[in-house]
Amino acid sequence: MHSPYVTSTGMRRRSTTFLQVVTVLIGIGVLALLLGEPHTEGRNAHATLSEIYFKDPFLAYVYVGSIPFFIALCQAFRLLGWIGSPEEAFSDRAIRATRRIRNCAGVTIGFVAVGVVILMFVGEERPPAVFMGVLATLVFLTIGASASAFEGLLRGAVERRAETT
Repeated sequence: MHSPYVTSTGMRRRSTTFLQVVTVLIGIGVLALLLGEPHTEGRNAHATLSEIYFKDPFLAYVYVGSIPFFIALCQAFRLLGWIGSPEEAFSDRAIRATRRIRNCAGVTIGFVAVGVVILMFVGEERPPAVFMGVLATLVFLTIGASASAFEGLLRGAVERRAETT
């Protein structure tokens, strides 16, 4: 007869592997969007590669602003790997990863806010810029709040485990 621990560990491993695959697919999708969207944008539809990538400082800003997002994705991938193994799920490394995810979400919100302000004063299409900025801010606020709550849960579990040993 199978023990419940073995079954739950196997299920946990499959679930975290699935979430790791989803994390990688999200990263690939966002990277494809970052690289492909400038070619189809209205003013760049007929521009050469050098005109798209070297004459648009806002595009460089977007790429720099996406770095914290990809750092958070890498941290989420690593965190899911640690959660999949029972001995690493409640560790200081997991707590640090959730803190990094929370901080990256905050930095990304800052980049989005500054980008919206730039588009408000320089861009021609103000309402779509504000809408996309608000939407992105809500997404990253949710990610940051979730990471913060998960960090608190992990911290409490690690403290309880330290008290019992």
